Amino acid sequence: MPLRAQDRVGFVLLFAALAVLINVWQHANAALPIGTSLKEPVGISHWLNSKPISLDALRGKVVAIDFYASGCSNCRAAVPHVAQLYEKYKGRGFVVIGVHTPEGDYERNLDFVRATAKQLGITYPVAVDDSQATWTAYQNQWWPNFLLFDRSGKLVYEHAGEGAYDEIDATVKGLL
Repeated sequence: MPLRAQDRVGFVLLFAALAVLINVWQHANAALPIGTSLKEPVGISHWLNSKPISLDALRGKVVAIDFYASGCSNCRAAVPHVAQLYEKYKGRGFVVIGVHTPEGDYERNLDFVRATAKQLGITYPVAVDDSQATWTAYQNQWWPNFLLFDRSGKLVYEHAGEGAYDEIDATVKGLL
């Protein structure tokens, strides 16, 4: 039985309202408000590809904080894009810090975290946040979650989940 015109309009309005609600929910559930200051990594058990990094070392740079977990399929899909972004802009004042926060106990195995980082092409510093202290400091809720800070250390962009790679690239390029 075909839908009547008024029913089709009703469905369109329903889907439009749902899209607006989802957008509002996503922004309301963002990890941090835009303009929040970059925070010192805390509670880090190990650093991969780097010595411990302080806020002082990040001053004047465009900084991405990328929360991920080695066993997360969405993270495994997104991290190679972050690695490519890092390779593309690292010589221009762009820094990426991966924050590995485990979802499951098996992700606390440092050899597993190292092997996954190598497999995913991660050459940037990774803070191993087994205690979820940095995760908590950033009020993070998602794997993966990409936070981008400008040269003054203020949050200017956030993207949870996969995708938006061209938008992220353009935002980094614009900040540099």
